[in-house]
Amino acid sequence: MRKLYSLIKDDLSQLGIKIGRDALFQFLRRERLLVLPRKKYTKTTNSKHWLRKHPNLLEELVPSTPEQVMVSDITYLKTKDKVYYLSLVTDAYSRKILGHKLSHTLATEEVVKALKMAIGNCESTKGIVHHSDRGLQYASSIYQEVLSKAEMLPSMTDGYDCYQNALAERVNGILKQEFLFVRCGSYEELIHLVAESIHIYNTERPHLSLQMKTPEYVHQKWLQDVRPTAI
Repeated sequence: MRKLYSLIKDDLSQLGIKIGRDALFQFLRRERLLVLPRKKYTKTTNSKHWLRKHPNLLEELVPSTPEQVMVSDITYLKTKDKVYYLSLVTDAYSRKILGHKLSHTLATEEVVKALKMAIGNCESTKGIVHHSDRGLQYASSIYQEVLSKAEMLPSMTDGYDCYQNALAERVNGILKQEFLFVRCGSYEELIHLVAESIHIYNTERPHLSLQMKTPEYVHQKWLQDVRPTAI
């Protein structure tokens, strides 16, 4: 609510509407304009496998710049008659979603496409820590080979505690609760909605953790600072 109020308070003032944040919340709740969280759950993680589980590198690392740590996760989205799976790769510092892939299945070949998109959106991937849960897709040789080729360091949660990948879970929740709560009628319609939602999330939605800046602003500001000035 604080984010919404910060986005529209200037427009309200120009229209001569005097209302505080709490009063705005009460109005939206009274008019039933708030988005209610969904409680249904579909499992997307299978960590009971024999593949190698990599150590948790984030226990002693707090990202201080963009493109230092990436977090990955998979969530589910429903159309009117089917469930699809959305793989996301997010920069842990700027909160910018760098890669995504909407798939019909949880196949590793689909999940790795989000990682490849994220790699393509980075200045350099050498030394970046890639953090995920212990799911089969992330532990697979296909996924690990892409990480190795990009010179990224694999990191995984060291148990079943979802809070060890809390940032990725938080990004999933924001997208589903604030943008992707409408039931689409088809896969094609959902693809369009996902792309549009991620664009808005990256470029228009402010974050409290970013001092009310957007992920795109924080990420691009860092890139401008680290890029050498052209002569």
